[in-house]
Amino acid sequence: MNNLIFLIPVALGLGLLGLAAFVWSLHTNQYDDLDGAAQRILDDDDGPEETTS
Repeated sequence: MNNLIFLIPVALGLGLLGLAAFVWSLHTNQYDDLDGAAQRILDDDDGPEETTS
């Protein structure tokens, strides 16, 4: 029973820490452009590589 007195606040604290990290990521616009990075990797800005033999 003494273990629960320690474990319940630890579990609540970790849950609140995770929630705070999620809210922080929302406020810093981490989830704004999910498709942009996927499309940018497909754009080939470089020309063909020249190989010298």
